[in-house]
Amino acid sequence: MSQITWKDDRALLATLQGKIATWGTILRICIEERLVYRGDFALGTLMRFLPIVTQIFLWGSIFQNVAGKIAGYTYDNIIAYYLLTMVARAFSSMPGLASGIAGEIRDGSVKKYLIQPIDMIGFLLLNRVAHKLVYYGVAIGPFALVFFLCRSFFPSAPPMETIIAFSASLFMSFLLGFFLEAAIGLIGFWFLEVSSLLFVYMLFNFFFSGHMFPLDVLPYPWNYVFEAMPLQYLAYFPAAVWLGKIEGDQLISALWIEAAWILFFIVICRVAFRRGVRRYSGFGG
Repeated sequence: MSQITWKDDRALLATLQGKIATWGTILRICIEERLVYRGDFALGTLMRFLPIVTQIFLWGSIFQNVAGKIAGYTYDNIIAYYLLTMVARAFSSMPGLASGIAGEIRDGSVKKYLIQPIDMIGFLLLNRVAHKLVYYGVAIGPFALVFFLCRSFFPSAPPMETIIAFSASLFMSFLLGFFLEAAIGLIGFWFLEVSSLLFVYMLFNFFFSGHMFPLDVLPYPWNYVFEAMPLQYLAYFPAAVWLGKIEGDQLISALWIEAAWILFFIVICRVAFRRGVRRYSGFGG
């Protein structure tokens, strides 16, 4: 009996090693493909920071007529907040993910995931991991330059536990952004066109993620309404963590809530894909 168990364990271990090797190969190939865009990543990052110049002048004019703070934010806090949201958005944004999934469903190329032993959602996740690794490997220079030039807007470095929480929030914002947009793309199994829905999502995302303004500057009860949405974790939450706006037990609770949202959208993606495949019909060669 023990011999059978030992053989079963070896078979399970061999299967696990095979899957790790397969996904490792996929990740390596995806990274190699993204290296072609390293020049675009560097230039695009610098261009992305240009609007911050407008924000500096705009908020400078606003604070000239305001004594003190606005909803707990000083002038320096606001500029630092916008810079930090750009970092968070670089992690959580998934350009082309939802439309790409819907397009593959519509044109039938999704069939390759149904006849080959490759999980569609897992493959796309590795693809985005590769994209972010290459992007930040190349864009770290422009990011460092901009933050060095704007260092006067930032207070002293936060404590180590805040830095760890900030890093965790960035990692989870990537996962949340991926599975949220993947869930929208999988709606393509039921509707041939999701561009209108995606436009509405992007509009809500821009406002309610905190990318346009800090959510806690809104009056009661709207600040609590928007902060209850998962979109806040895509931009506002990481920036607020670094600036010390969310601390202690509130920070720990918020991280658990973000993890719960990720789990929720993972389940939504899996259920949507499984049920979508059941009703999907593919014809031709």
